[in-house]
Amino acid sequence: MVQNSEIPETKRRGRPRAYDPQAALLRAMDAFWEKGYSGTSLDDISAATGMNRPSLYAAFGDKRALYLKALEHYWDVALSTLRADLAEDQPLAESLMRAYEGALSIYFSGDGRPRGCFVVGTAVTEAVEDAEIRDSLAAGFLKFDADFAARLATAQRKGELAKDADPAALAALATGMMHTIAIRARTGASRDDLREFARMGISAICRR
Repeated sequence: MVQNSEIPETKRRGRPRAYDPQAALLRAMDAFWEKGYSGTSLDDISAATGMNRPSLYAAFGDKRALYLKALEHYWDVALSTLRADLAEDQPLAESLMRAYEGALSIYFSGDGRPRGCFVVGTAVTEAVEDAEIRDSLAAGFLKFDADFAARLATAQRKGELAKDADPAALAALATGMMHTIAIRARTGASRDDLREFARMGISAICRR
């Protein structure tokens, strides 16, 4: 009996995949990031990825399914960046500033113009009508809050925060600052101005 591994290529069904799924996902995410979910057509995605509609459907499903994959990927990148930047081997203020610098590196990663946060720029408006996107936002924000709260609680145990400080409340403030910086980046605030904004917020959080 001929094993599957011995079947000549000419007898295999279909064509070998001629694209990199991860690269295609990133290009599709860029398209959504530029125009938003509703403003991005399948033709835009095809142009960005170099894939025709049948190939897109076969690889990712419909436009909404592709967007949800892009949103999931963004959360993974944003959260891993935050966790790396909130390293506990640095003083609290330095760790927080690293976190905001990491966010700024994402918000200013467009070609010559700031594009802000993928979540804030594309998902917030869709969350009103789409429960799955709304749930993704809620879960992602809670993870941000939890990571900030854990870092702040560690700082409190080390005496970097007042004993009566509320790490959970300060974490919500820290996450809210992240959103505000993203919005201000999208509206034209300079990177230097946003760094100063972050420093003022950090000063308020770290006040003892």
